[in-house]
Amino acid sequence: MPTPQEALSVALERWNAGDLDGYLSLYDEGIRLHGYSPEPMDKVQVRGFYEGIFGAFDRPKLEFHEVLWDGEACAIRFTMTGRHAGEFMGVPATGTLIALPGITILHFRDGRCIERFSQADMFGLLIQIGAVPSPA
Repeated sequence: MPTPQEALSVALERWNAGDLDGYLSLYDEGIRLHGYSPEPMDKVQVRGFYEGIFGAFDRPKLEFHEVLWDGEACAIRFTMTGRHAGEFMGVPATGTLIALPGITILHFRDGRCIERFSQADMFGLLIQIGAVPSPA
């Protein structure tokens, strides 16, 4: 069984290689992902969410700026980049390069993520792809 650190490293590698199934192996079947929908997402919903990301953004990449561990929990400051190449939240592809910063906390058991809390600048992303005007 991989350590949480090993599992996270493999998941990041798989994401950046465009291997969604490999990335999703990070998550336990009982995952509860908080922050991207009003209610926590289960494994089926997590898959659907990330299929939407991979469909909307050409070759999305993750960069981890900081990873802080406390036992079987970690906090990550990250940025996802890519090109808006497919519909996202009703917005047709614009070809725009995007950068989506965020922070997430993952809790592990037996080498798999069982619960995750995430906050990402979705408003900033919607501004970047022209879905909403910039407030400035």
